[in-house]
Amino acid sequence: MNIVIHHNPDCGTSRNVLAIIQASGTEPVVIEYLQTGWTRPQLLALFAAADLTPRTALRTSKSPAEELGLLDPSVPDDVLLEAMLEHPVLVNRPIVCSPKGVRLCRPSHTVLDLLDQMPPGPLYKEDGEMILDEKGQRVD
Repeated sequence: MNIVIHHNPDCGTSRNVLAIIQASGTEPVVIEYLQTGWTRPQLLALFAAADLTPRTALRTSKSPAEELGLLDPSVPDDVLLEAMLEHPVLVNRPIVCSPKGVRLCRPSHTVLDLLDQMPPGPLYKEDGEMILDEKGQRVD
């Protein structure tokens, strides 16, 4: 199974999602998007596949979104998209692609829906909340 994670290693949620994928027995393709940046076709394809818009994919905290005036709901999607191309940190993370779909995996346990095999439990979110019990069963 091929899985791709658009990853920010400085983000606890992103690190946790990567660890969950790896614990499932899959070594994903890791794209550190802050280093590689984005292309317009790439973002449009990811957003379409994940049922996101530039507005719903906009990272509003710990990003320059406020300073750039992007938090105003009247800012059009094209302007947001251009800002995301110029400032890759504006795209919320992690975005995971698998044969089961594409998803913005926030909170981290949403990645479980994209895996063929559940990782062994127990498994916890970055805040310590259990997501898989000792038997590998989901705790929702």
